[in-house]
Amino acid sequence: MKNYIIGIVFLACMLLSSCAKELEMTPPNSIITEQIKDILASGDTAQINKVFAGLANTMPEQFNASGISGGGTADARYRSIQGMDYMRSLEGNDIIFGAKNLGIFGADEYYLRDFISTAVDKNSIYWTHAWAIITAVNKMLSYLDDETIGNIARLKEFKARGLVARAYAYLYLMENYQDSYLQGGKDKLGIMLYDYYSPLQPYKPRSSSTETYDFIKNDLNTAINLFQEAGIGITTKNLSDIDLAVTNFLLARVSLITGDWAKTISSCDAILTKYSALMAESVYGGTKNVSATSVPEIRPETNGFLYNNVNPEVILGWPVGQALTAHNGWLNPFGEGNGGLGEGFARIDNRLYEKIDDNDYRKNCFMATAFGDYKYPTAGTVRYIPAYTNLKFAATHGIGTDDKKNVGTVTCYYMRTSEVYLMKAEAQAQSSDATGAKNTLNILLAARTKASATTLTCDNYASMAGMSALQMVQLQTRIELWGENGREFFNNKRWNIPVDRTSSANHLDKGTYSVANMTLQIPEAETLYNPLCVQN
Repeated sequence: MKNYIIGIVFLACMLLSSCAKELEMTPPNSIITEQIKDILASGDTAQINKVFAGLANTMPEQFNASGISGGGTADARYRSIQGMDYMRSLEGNDIIFGAKNLGIFGADEYYLRDFISTAVDKNSIYWTHAWAIITAVNKMLSYLDDETIGNIARLKEFKARGLVARAYAYLYLMENYQDSYLQGGKDKLGIMLYDYYSPLQPYKPRSSSTETYDFIKNDLNTAINLFQEAGIGITTKNLSDIDLAVTNFLLARVSLITGDWAKTISSCDAILTKYSALMAESVYGGTKNVSATSVPEIRPETNGFLYNNVNPEVILGWPVGQALTAHNGWLNPFGEGNGGLGEGFARIDNRLYEKIDDNDYRKNCFMATAFGDYKYPTAGTVRYIPAYTNLKFAATHGIGTDDKKNVGTVTCYYMRTSEVYLMKAEAQAQSSDATGAKNTLNILLAARTKASATTLTCDNYASMAGMSALQMVQLQTRIELWGENGREFFNNKRWNIPVDRTSSANHLDKGTYSVANMTLQIPEAETLYNPLCVQN
């Protein structure tokens, strides 16, 4: 981990240099550090913001990261969090990559080739990304001791942001680099816990999984207290802020992973006090005008997955200009990225498609038959768009433009209300409250019922007959979160569900993949530099 700290030292020096110049300070040295601490302790909001807000404001961006380094020769999609998570989506049952054998990036992941070995470039990027976050956070927190913070609300907010970002990074490491907690991971090793910044601190051994998850939960619970003391609530004016909703979302997820069902439910309930509304059929996916013409016009402004302004579910997201577009480039069949023009069409496994109720409008988010030829605007190239391709993330234009060449200008999100309902329902099912789980699912199903159709419930959803409450939650999670944030991969680890495509009619690869092989090995660079780091 030390090699990641060294890079942060340089960046921190640049930051302090800039602050010193603006505040007419001497060049960066130990005196500057003391001056910054004095300014933070002064309570002078204007000076605090001048010196520190720039660093604190980078904490939310860790959730929307791009320009990620440390992936060796891995392709460009591993340079953003969206690309990394989409690679996880390809390593499952529910997404099919294209309609023919492709040699483009993504093929290795879809065909379940090695992505877990110590030296493979598809492994180390997850590690380096998370450690870069942890080091940046610890650098910031080194200035924010309790004495310095005192009763200054702005500093409490800054510290809370950092703690949430650090918890997110450690959770990302655990989801990738250890077996899921309730599937054997509880008794295995977690991650080295570095809770302060120093480029010279000694190496640490891996802590236990329980200690690591306790560390994550402590960061989140401390952040909740700090946000409350700072007057930061469940919502803020800016969807890109880290607030109580974002913090509770992560706390619900880590509690779900560790089997703390009561905390999962209470965290979800806290979010639902402000984020209870669900998307309407009119903005659920890019399904408009698709079958009516061979030259469709699908505006992203009418697709809640591409335009946060019409999506009441967005808990954490970014506007045009700040939003990353890698995900859209790989899932929009009418876009000019590899998800459209490059023919890496994101399609749904027929087995899942057939489980979507006919009165469930989410079924319209997938083409029952082939769209056929579509001319892409830049080169006028024609591609044949096959059956089962998704329309969930489809658009023919960009936001605010009539030029199809600008397709891909979209917003992005990372957390939304539907997942909150699903986490709550799962925790209820896991705690033997089948009635509560079904009642929670019924809220989601009612919102996903086609106009004029009989309201869907757990009792009349055709494919759920005979299922347990937990199985119902699992199915609805797969349907609702299809293609989002690599969730299927991480949920499969939690639920002990292997990849098994053998009975699929439309998967190109009919392979299988065990849950045990979903856990990455610690990258070679770490085990070489840290003699205390034990391999999985």
